[in-house]
Amino acid sequence: MGVETVGIAVAAPAIDEAWLLETLAGLVAIPSWKGDERAAQEYVAAVMDGLGMDLDVWEIDEAELSRHPDYATELERERPLGVVGRMDWGGRAGKGLTGSGSTGSGPTLVLNGHVDVVPPGDPFRWTAPPFCMDVRGGRVYGRGVLDMKGPLVAGLAGVKAVLDSGVGLRGSLLFQSVIGEEDGGLGTLASVLRGHTGDGAIVVEPTGLHVANAQAGALNFRLSVPGRAAHGALRHEGVSALEKFMLVYRHLMDFEGQRNACVGDPRFGSNPAPYAICIGTVRGGEWASSVPEVVRAEGRFGVGVREDVGTARRLLEAQVAECCARDDFLRDNPVGVEWWGGQFAPCETAEDARIVTVARSVARDLGVGTGGLAAVPYGSDLRHLVNAGSTPGVLFGPGDVANAHREDESIGVDELVDGARAVALAVMRFLGRQA
Repeated sequence: MGVETVGIAVAAPAIDEAWLLETLAGLVAIPSWKGDERAAQEYVAAVMDGLGMDLDVWEIDEAELSRHPDYATELERERPLGVVGRMDWGGRAGKGLTGSGSTGSGPTLVLNGHVDVVPPGDPFRWTAPPFCMDVRGGRVYGRGVLDMKGPLVAGLAGVKAVLDSGVGLRGSLLFQSVIGEEDGGLGTLASVLRGHTGDGAIVVEPTGLHVANAQAGALNFRLSVPGRAAHGALRHEGVSALEKFMLVYRHLMDFEGQRNACVGDPRFGSNPAPYAICIGTVRGGEWASSVPEVVRAEGRFGVGVREDVGTARRLLEAQVAECCARDDFLRDNPVGVEWWGGQFAPCETAEDARIVTVARSVARDLGVGTGGLAAVPYGSDLRHLVNAGSTPGVLFGPGDVANAHREDESIGVDELVDGARAVALAVMRFLGRQA
């Protein structure tokens, strides 16, 4: 009997749904936002230890990490913690492992999920408290149940299923529980630079269990748009920075349309703007009856899958400069462009990479996803594994990302179980059986 057949037989019935939901409830109950992720990491480390995994738990040296060109963050953190669990079927590595790679007796597979979540927003917009997981109507509700504590715990449930089955495999499994994904990915970067890399990787982001072998990039930027103050009753004597901002905004929206009209990548499906330009915040003015003399706007600039980040930055800067050159005031008082916070580079894994073919076979045989390849329009930690860690990987996890970053964030119980099955089967297929 081949490992594929054994994998399906073991993975499907062995998922411990009660364990999955109980473990997830405990993790959701730990608020892990605004950079306060340590308690959540300690919780996951305890879960991994309970599964019998070897642990590497370390204090991340952010000062040292910040010297790396791929480092990015938006939040201040105290005592950031890295957590990696490992199972080695080629000989036990012992506690306190500080590196991975293949052991010589088989391949190494990396699983990755993040514990940080976005702010819950107004709790009165939720039908249940955001940090008290609620299960009703076959769905799980709470901040992070989808993005991405739920997929992370589903991944652990898949690992548990493999361990409970007793099937003998080859090589090593690494599970990276990381912080800071939402604001730049410092946790995964730290894990990769510590040596926790492999021959293939699965980031269990919610893709609806479509296999995504590519992601777009996303670069945070800030515009400083000048004006000239004047009394509101004599506004014709001033120059409204808000009006000048609208000129720039319309120009960038036209540029977004031109930029996306020729993408032509079927992996993005029907998305009309896979490389989106979004202005998320606009602030300006100091007094209701004064013409605003400056407006500051912050946004994100979508970067093409195969586009160089430096080239993308220069392209946006050139578009802002072109808009300024067309306006009498902005020609002499140009808009400033700064790059700040999250800087998510794009990445791509070859279609014929083993991790891609394994993930696609899992999706096909479990009847999830579409069986084809997808690309996602958002940045993720996959790029640190692929770019800095030289580990080919995919995004492959349960849930619909459209339900993330909003009130009443939710995911189906059956989706979580399917995600656990997918991880279990992927582990078995990628690592194979012992001879």
